[in-house]
Amino acid sequence: MSGQEVVFALLGVVAVGSGILVVTTRNLVHAALWLVVSFGALAGGYLVLTAEFVAWVQVLIYVGAIVVLLLFGIMLTRAPIGESADLDSGNRWAAATVAAATAAVLVTVVLMGFRDERMPLREGSGSAEELGAAVFRTWVLPFEVLSVLLLSSLVGAIVLSRSDIRPRPEAGAGAAEEEGDG
Repeated sequence: MSGQEVVFALLGVVAVGSGILVVTTRNLVHAALWLVVSFGALAGGYLVLTAEFVAWVQVLIYVGAIVVLLLFGIMLTRAPIGESADLDSGNRWAAATVAAATAAVLVTVVLMGFRDERMPLREGSGSAEELGAAVFRTWVLPFEVLSVLLLSSLVGAIVLSRSDIRPRPEAGAGAAEEEGDG
């Protein structure tokens, strides 16, 4: 194994380990911070694969924007900040079984699909030009749909959690009450 492969494997272990901690911790803020570690390890993996632009996009968009969005969502929805027993649904073993089975299927498919294939790492293979062409030709619509979905889910969570937001009285109903008082 080369040095690049060792570093890539270590970053993969960090990403998977912190991803497991994201879903097993009972503190929402700690979960968001473990998510930062996981996204940072993924960015490091992109750097090892010589996709510098993708690595910086990972840091700026996911570590910077998505985690901040999650933290604002936590703060604005008045979710419990500390440890909370309410975060445990009781389906831990079923979820772990499904996760292990899914991981086994994905690893099996990848190993069977690629077998002994090796990709040489070329300098500049993750260039901004190649990525921009792929994003703006193929993935622009799914990317925009996902961004609207994230925004609407944050707004919906804020509206659902706020008890001080009440519907405004109808304009016609208020005018009728004023006429009846006079």
